[in-house]
Amino acid sequence: MKQDQTMNEHKRRILIVDDDQAILKSLGDYLSMKGYSVETAKTGKEAIEKSKSQFFNMAVLDIKLPDIEGTELLTKMHETEPRTIKIMLTGFPNMTNAVESLNKRADAYVVKPIEPKKLLKLVEQKLGEQDRELKMDKNKLIKYIESRDKEFEDK
Repeated sequence: MKQDQTMNEHKRRILIVDDDQAILKSLGDYLSMKGYSVETAKTGKEAIEKSKSQFFNMAVLDIKLPDIEGTELLTKMHETEPRTIKIMLTGFPNMTNAVESLNKRADAYVVKPIEPKKLLKLVEQKLGEQDRELKMDKNKLIKYIESRDKEFEDK
């Protein structure tokens, strides 16, 4: 089955968090056009509220937000949604925030400006990894249930 078919059967949800309206619009429109369900947030508070009320396969987080550091938002979102892929986006790259982002479990660190096609490639790569991990988890669960079922049959 092609990835486009899979995506249409289960539309992937992406949250983009940035205080720059132009970035929200351009990335949001581009990813929507490519078949993703996109939500946006201008603040960390808004992002946290949205992530508590709905599941996102991925969150693209700006490091500099008006109300919270992106790395702090990364930690808070990881606590509530550990399965969500988190990509850090920054216009102010430095070794400190790169290392901090990765230490706080960011799945990727991207420097602005990013071409939408490059972001799309990264999104597809990370979602593919998420699919493989989920499939492995399901297979492990099935094997565990089958094993337990055999155990009970033997008793």
